[in-house]
Amino acid sequence: MHETLSLILLILQILVFFYFVAVNGAYTIFTLISLRDIRTHLNTISNQELTTILSGIFYKPLSVIVPAHNEQKTIVSTVRSLLLLNYPEFEVIVVDDGSTDATLAQLTQTFRLVRIEKPVSIVLRHEPIEEMYVSLDYPHLTVLAKKNGGKADALNAGINASRFPIFCSIDADSLLESDALLRASKLFVEDREVIATGGIVRVLNGCTLEGGVVTEVNAPRKALECYQAVEYTRGFLSGRTSWNFFDSLLIISGAFGIFRKDMVLAVNGYRKSVGEDMDLVVRLHRHCRDNGIRYKVVFVPDPVCWTQVPSDLVSLLKQRNRWHRGLIDSLWHSRGMLFNPRYGKVGLFGFPYFLFIEATGPTIEFLGYCAFILFFITGAINLDFILLFLVLAIFWGMWINLGSILLDNMIYKRYRGLGDLLRLCLFGALEFIGYRQLIVVERFIATLFFWKKDWGKHKRQEIKSAPVQEHA
Repeated sequence: MHETLSLILLILQILVFFYFVAVNGAYTIFTLISLRDIRTHLNTISNQELTTILSGIFYKPLSVIVPAHNEQKTIVSTVRSLLLLNYPEFEVIVVDDGSTDATLAQLTQTFRLVRIEKPVSIVLRHEPIEEMYVSLDYPHLTVLAKKNGGKADALNAGINASRFPIFCSIDADSLLESDALLRASKLFVEDREVIATGGIVRVLNGCTLEGGVVTEVNAPRKALECYQAVEYTRGFLSGRTSWNFFDSLLIISGAFGIFRKDMVLAVNGYRKSVGEDMDLVVRLHRHCRDNGIRYKVVFVPDPVCWTQVPSDLVSLLKQRNRWHRGLIDSLWHSRGMLFNPRYGKVGLFGFPYFLFIEATGPTIEFLGYCAFILFFITGAINLDFILLFLVLAIFWGMWINLGSILLDNMIYKRYRGLGDLLRLCLFGALEFIGYRQLIVVERFIATLFFWKKDWGKHKRQEIKSAPVQEHA
């Protein structure tokens, strides 16, 4: 019995070793690739190009779709910011997905909505639309009130009601920078093979807003929010940019993504899933490969979406549980792509990474922590293993975080204050002592219950924005 236990612990030790080498090694390589790729991209985007788009010579009209369910604390601020976007021709479609709070009432009062009768072609299936409204003050603002069907269902309804050839999906607690649509959508004009793009999502918590626009970028005050700011920086700077470099981008954030409508219609829109954003992108890859369609799914590093992250632990754990279940569901639904050369780099590299590192990784890491505790309790732990574990699991990860934060600020110069930068660096180092383990446990639990479809929505905070100051 003792020999069997020792063998199991040894196998766990080997698995954990290779897992951390794979994860941290990949992120180290990703960070180096991202530095080169981002700088190259930024050097090709000029204000003159954006002015050309604004002149009306080259652009595609665009629909912004905002799914909303019980978003009374954020919906007005979000819609106000969208109406001020710098784009030649666009419409905003808010889909009230059966809210039971004052979401619709606030929209009606703030934007002077009036009910209209307008037929909507049902190309994609969704729950019935009960009422449709337009704004007397903003003719390009439409609000749909429908029966609750979930986020994917609401997005399908918005796509059916949309008028333009490309659409942008954005969360109801997010704000876009004024030129974000210009920077992200210009690729659809430059390259006909582009079918989807996504920009960087940054943490809104702690920032200063004026007139619905982020005017000062600050590190969040709460520790929990700071940890997430570090995660977002690492994930978008290193992860998304590098998979874009390898032509294997499988995720465009549900908080901010732009898609060619005809391609989304071709895959029957969003599938009902708690990970609808990744699921759509994976199915777009599969559809294009199956039908021999030349295509590109692109991450654009400079358009920015500011999103509100959970500020309490319960909401955070619900969110991460849902994200992980959505990841597993998306991979399982398209499991035929795994190691399938028919799907090119996506099937041979991207899909296996997300399956073996992102999906199964938390289970391996959780078992590794359990083995570490077991070694300690049984007295079987040795100094060499402790040092190896600390280097692979903690110190290497800390340096990746610090490198991502410093590179991000060196390139984008978002955080002007040294105190904010040092605060993020501090929590980047502390992430691996407690916070990461907590998230790993929650993702392990999500793995055990991956089939559940409940959303587990987190609590919203009111988006507080000061009025625009008039300058003499």
